[in-house]
Amino acid sequence: MTITGEMLIGATAHRGSQGEFRAFDPATGEALEPVFGGGGAAEVERACALAWAAFDAFRETGLEQRAAFLETVAQNILDIGDDLITRAMAETGLPRARLEGERGRTVGQLRLFAQVVREGSWIEARIDPAMPARTPLPRADLRQRHIPLGPVAVFGASNFPLAFSVAGGDTASAFAAGCPVVVKGHGAHPGTSELVGRAVQAAVASCGLPEGVFSLLFGNGRDIGTALVADPRIKAVGFTGSRGGGLALMGVAAKRPEPIPVYAEMSSINPVFLMPAA
Repeated sequence: MTITGEMLIGATAHRGSQGEFRAFDPATGEALEPVFGGGGAAEVERACALAWAAFDAFRETGLEQRAAFLETVAQNILDIGDDLITRAMAETGLPRARLEGERGRTVGQLRLFAQVVREGSWIEARIDPAMPARTPLPRADLRQRHIPLGPVAVFGASNFPLAFSVAGGDTASAFAAGCPVVVKGHGAHPGTSELVGRAVQAAVASCGLPEGVFSLLFGNGRDIGTALVADPRIKAVGFTGSRGGGLALMGVAAKRPEPIPVYAEMSSINPVFLMPAA
């Protein structure tokens, strides 16, 4: 699978025009090909519009269809083969064994969510039959179930290029719930992100789902992430990253006319001790 340096917006590949960047091999400092184009307001608008247009149809997919979609994403990731591992090694400096294990974890998460979707109890349906003879007033039929919130923005982590990234746990859980996903890929491993993104994009097409179920954006700085969280069509955020970045996004989400939840795992503030022999 060829890495092109493009973003994936719905069913299309799109080269951003808001600056360029490359991945770097942390072991050698070597710049890696290709050059990636960063996105901006126009790309956020297009991705969010497609996600919103896809939401009504995707939320009503049958449980079997949604589970099959998750399993297709998992298989497509495996089908990339060693190209995914070698690119992730080049971009992160992580060893092969660690990345092969993380790929297994990523695929396992997707398949686990597929099992949960099929089982169905997570919907927690409740039905209270009508009581027309109740006095002094009759009671109407009451029904309750969990429903998806809407399109979700997911931010990939720097230290887990697979399991907490484009098709990681946040994305898998959003898909399982029936929520379209717009991913902001991490700039440390864009090639890895594009490979996985194309696997997800192919699964959307082969499963006959609306193209807006998935998009992958890239961009320098915080502007594109801020614009994504501020967009009124985004209804929740999944974030793994720095404390500063997570708190900034939480601030954006809280100040919206309609505040939205931010599910954030934000770094660590534990002390680090360096001994004289380090």
